[in-house]
Amino acid sequence: MSTIGTPAQPLFKPKEYASSQEVKWCPGCGDYAVMNAVQRAFSELGLKKEEVAIISGIGCSSRFPYYMDTYGFHTIHGRPAAVATGVKLANRDLRVWVMAGDGDSLAIGGNHFIHAVRRNVDMNFILFNNQIYGLTKGQYSPTTERGTITKSSPFGTVENPFSVGELVLGAQGRFFARVPDTDVKLMAKVMVEAEKHQGLSVVEVLQNCVIFNDEVFDAITSKETRADNQLILEHGKPMRFGANNDKGIRLRGLELEVVTLGQNGITEADLLVHDATCASNVLHHLLAQMRLPDFPIAMGVIRNTAGPVFDADLAAQMKAEQERSKYASLDALFLSGNTFTIQPGTDKPDGTT
Repeated sequence: MSTIGTPAQPLFKPKEYASSQEVKWCPGCGDYAVMNAVQRAFSELGLKKEEVAIISGIGCSSRFPYYMDTYGFHTIHGRPAAVATGVKLANRDLRVWVMAGDGDSLAIGGNHFIHAVRRNVDMNFILFNNQIYGLTKGQYSPTTERGTITKSSPFGTVENPFSVGELVLGAQGRFFARVPDTDVKLMAKVMVEAEKHQGLSVVEVLQNCVIFNDEVFDAITSKETRADNQLILEHGKPMRFGANNDKGIRLRGLELEVVTLGQNGITEADLLVHDATCASNVLHHLLAQMRLPDFPIAMGVIRNTAGPVFDADLAAQMKAEQERSKYASLDALFLSGNTFTIQPGTDKPDGTT
């Protein structure tokens, strides 16, 4: 496998991972912040440009490969997970990153997405969730909240949206994180952890579309409300949040509960301590499904557990079978047993006419 640099001696500065192509996202689009975070993560990890492959489907976020000075492949709608799996199987030394939107990933690409998660392919999947189809001008997507008025639901959607975290965990996902596009530092930190994880890492980015779904996450990300509406998870630390850091999450029976420290004798010892590495995903499910206004939105790495890795297991299986085989190559197999040669100008195996 390739060598990783160190934060003290990065191979490239973040901006040196950018290509010479003009970036053509809308001014104010959250995609700029995501790209900034990815470049910071690559620099901190010390990645070589030639060891990274960025795969995308169709959508605004899928322009990502053009803007990065690495290998890249702009595929078709809904297929980046399938193509990325093939890329990883063909060259396990490549660090494969998938960039795809909520429509690309969870609608036409939903089947590929859940099976990539289930297989636990060693790659990173950055899911840009703006709860809308931006490139095709504002139709509702699989993550659009029920009742939202859009170009394709003028009277409000009558569908319940997917919860990305619950979908990942339901498909036996081993790594799931959620980050807002307004916090580049947190995004970069999570993406570093995603790359270090062995297996499929899914990072959901709450990304703002300034044209067709502006301020959809404003209650979560605005300066006035984010402290009370975001729970930044850190492995091994109590779940505290709030403008005064005086609120927390505790487990009461089989449900989570928001409490205030100092009230009714509540202390930090009563709070849940985050365990991202726990084999059971029960608490991870509870964290992933927390919703406003009753709960803050869980941010950071929610789940990060080890498990069998698809491409590693497949490579080991192939190597074992090759060592046991009596044939050194396909040519040896094809030329084994009873064979014959057709001579030019003849129509019988023995050369007669």
